[in-house]
Amino acid sequence: VQLQASGGGSVQAGGSLRVSCAASGRAFSTYVMGWFRQAPGKESEFLAHISGSGRSTVYADSVKGRFTISRDNVRNTVYLQMNRLKPEDTAVYSCAAAYGFAVVAGGYKYWGQGTQVTVSS
Repeated sequence: VQLQASGGGSVQAGGSLRVSCAASGRAFSTYVMGWFRQAPGKESEFLAHISGSGRSTVYADSVKGRFTISRDNVRNTVYLQMNRLKPEDTAVYSCAAAYGFAVVAGGYKYWGQGTQVTVSS
């Protein structure tokens, strides 16, 4: 599966942004989809994942209550709605696909190229 992230941009603190990840290839609904981010000088950080059906989600504590992951298996797209953004949310956001549930980057098989999100104070 090939993944293409989009929707990043610049926003002021407290604002909202939605990033999307479009998948090409077969059997999108069989993959667990995850979102990660990486800030300059920092390691990749798991944010959230969603089951193939969309019924099960898991969030990192750092984004729980502010970010929402969802998917549309007809459009082969996974989304990350980000609300109440903070300057520390500034990073490159990437989507990834896995065969099973994982909260570490190594558990994901396929990756998108990432999209920059910048939050100003």
